[in-house]
Amino acid sequence: MALQEYKCPCCGGGIEFNSEIQKMKCPYCDTEFEMDTLRSFDEELKNDAPDEMKWETTAGSMWSEEESSKMRAYSCKSCGGEIIGEDTTGAIACPYCGNPVVMMEQFSGTLKPDYIIPFKLDKQAAMDRYNKHLSGKKLLPKVFKEHSHIEEIKGVYVPFWLFDAKSNARMRYKATKISSWSDSKYNYTRTDYFNVIRGGDVEFEHVPVDGSSKMDDTLMEALEPFDFKDAVSFQTAYLAGYVADKYDVDADASINRANTRVKTSTEIAFRNTVTGYSSVNTEYSTVRLSNGKAQYALYPVWLMNTNWNGNQYVFAMNGQTGKFVGDLPCDKSLASKAFFKACGIATAVVFAIQALIWFL
Repeated sequence: MALQEYKCPCCGGGIEFNSEIQKMKCPYCDTEFEMDTLRSFDEELKNDAPDEMKWETTAGSMWSEEESSKMRAYSCKSCGGEIIGEDTTGAIACPYCGNPVVMMEQFSGTLKPDYIIPFKLDKQAAMDRYNKHLSGKKLLPKVFKEHSHIEEIKGVYVPFWLFDAKSNARMRYKATKISSWSDSKYNYTRTDYFNVIRGGDVEFEHVPVDGSSKMDDTLMEALEPFDFKDAVSFQTAYLAGYVADKYDVDADASINRANTRVKTSTEIAFRNTVTGYSSVNTEYSTVRLSNGKAQYALYPVWLMNTNWNGNQYVFAMNGQTGKFVGDLPCDKSLASKAFFKACGIATAVVFAIQALIWFL
């Protein structure tokens, strides 16, 4: 049997019907509520429902016999990364760890991509962005540039599952407005409480989820956005001169991450419409998807792995837009010098202020 409990929006205590005033009243803070207000609130509670986020994941198409006969799969014995190339590919360097990989087997039994965004920027552009990424970094170890292997940069087509869906959402927020005033005797503060409700539809197109477990999801998402207007129907000719990562995370296994991205974006979109309040807290949120489907695409990424001082640093550049990301090492000795220099300046300023106060 379902039970309904009414909570006071002011203090959180259980409220009850007061026969004397013919209203609902909180016995803890004495706040009174009109019955019509609670009736409409009760009707709203009946609409509460759990999230419903399902997808149609029949993405991609099968390789033709002619296409699959020209493809080869390679596996890195060092890091386990899998990449694909054409049948003319011999030995190449692994774009993930830099070690050589050898031909392992034909690339068969794997879905053919629906779309591909061709590379727009070449290797020289990636090198230039890398050097720009290093410039101006005062705490960067001086020898890092000298020991960086920028010649090992590789152009990789990374597999992505692209999710489309229509999101129907209902949100309820507890909001407050606080006002203050005073007279000759007292200071007053008034808090008004509001039940704010939002609902509507949001459409999503081509929400990307990385389909390779070897690729760091955070790194790939940092390269976004990719502009889908440059996407074309997949042709193996676009792979010439590049390597393509073989997906090992299928569409079904990518749904949770897609749901997280869609739900978060939906909640942010609705929350941004609730303005003019002193505070806003989400009390209820549900997202229901319809027409959810996934497509399979390859996106262009320049990858570089640099080994320095016993550590590996991974850099990536969006091969379409040129956006560059990657962590850099920090010279601890330079950081210490900068810290003590800052402390010295701060101490000098304090002494100057104290001297000025003493003089005055």
